[in-house]
Amino acid sequence: MENLQVFSVFEITRHLRQVIESSIDALYVKGEISNFVHHSSGHMYFNLKDEYATLRCTFFRNSNYQIGFKPSDGQSVVCFGRLTLYEKGGSYNLNVSSMLQAGLGEMQARIDALKKKLQTEGLFESIHKKPLPKYPETIGIVTSPTGAALQDISNILNRRYPVQAFVFPATVQGNEAAKTLIQGIRYFNEVQPVDLIILTRGGGSQEDLFCFNDESLARAIFASRIPIISAVGHEIDFSISDFVADLRAPTPSAAAEIAVPNRTDLLTYLASIEQRLRMAARNSTTEGKHAVSELWMQLSKYHPQRLWQDYQQRFDMAELALTNIKHLIREPQISLQRLEQRLQSSMEYRIMGSIERGKQQLLNNANSMRMIKDKYISDKNLELNAKAGLLAQLAPDTMLKKGWALAIKDGKAVKSIKDLAPGDVLQLMVSDGSKNVVVAED
Repeated sequence: MENLQVFSVFEITRHLRQVIESSIDALYVKGEISNFVHHSSGHMYFNLKDEYATLRCTFFRNSNYQIGFKPSDGQSVVCFGRLTLYEKGGSYNLNVSSMLQAGLGEMQARIDALKKKLQTEGLFESIHKKPLPKYPETIGIVTSPTGAALQDISNILNRRYPVQAFVFPATVQGNEAAKTLIQGIRYFNEVQPVDLIILTRGGGSQEDLFCFNDESLARAIFASRIPIISAVGHEIDFSISDFVADLRAPTPSAAAEIAVPNRTDLLTYLASIEQRLRMAARNSTTEGKHAVSELWMQLSKYHPQRLWQDYQQRFDMAELALTNIKHLIREPQISLQRLEQRLQSSMEYRIMGSIERGKQQLLNNANSMRMIKDKYISDKNLELNAKAGLLAQLAPDTMLKKGWALAIKDGKAVKSIKDLAPGDVLQLMVSDGSKNVVVAED
């Protein structure tokens, strides 16, 4: 006996509890309630039984307050929970986390199983969600043509945004509903293309909304090339179509508000853009005027008329200088004439020869002065004509007519290739107009 390993009853039951809780996942169990007790603590104790076995269950207060019915003996229910072992009693037990009446329970179990399957396949992943168009022009609505959901959506669309809506009349509850909903999705993908699809119906019981938990419908939503908004039931209602769709709306009205922008907000936004554009245009025009004015002031110094006026002024000054030279020559002539008269009257015979020589000398001097004057004037005229010809050749209009071009960058003439970079926009002026050009890569 000393070599034997002996376990206590508690150790055995604790080990069995650990084995049960670690190896058996949470599960659904269907059965009939018996020996139901709702304790003053709020906990519920009962058995689930069928014709072959009985299972002890505990439904704690923090979980049972959410059920929507009052359990009682004889009811057929589906419980969801985890198996455990109650050491003190030595019996295994189901700790219940939720309970549904049998019909609803089976339905919910199927929904949960399908949801888990599709989630495992990745149909709910956000990476597959298609973005909704910001400004849709056409919307396809798959719903009952007589339901309140369609009326709510139409009213909101008409009020918020002028969009063309097409309705595919579908059945939204019953055994054939899923088929017609799938037909509507395919219709808008293949026959009547739209920018956005709204899959919707109003509120109802879980049985009414069950068609939106159909696997084929979920796969049709996932396969749609067109973004889909799922708006099924009320805000508290969730269906598999909500998880697969590109966006879930809590109500049909909310789907319409999500689908289109608010026309009033858009008009306000456009008005603000228009105002900013007007201000930018005014500022740009003002800056352009300043730039043109500065350019005009710079170019006016080199205007041909301005240059010609400068040369003309210099010519006038030269002409005035020549006139003064004539006056200087005239005064010696008068003096010589007076001297001649005096000498002639006093010494007419004596100095006749000298007078003749003096006259000759005077004539020679006059000729020399005239030659000097004519040469000075001729030189000045040649110099003036040369500068005028050079000015005519260097005038901007003449240079442009000879094939030259004037490149302007940012309002200034380009004087060096170092001032240019690839991608710069230049204004290229030639004799008959100008064009904007772009500097290419080297």
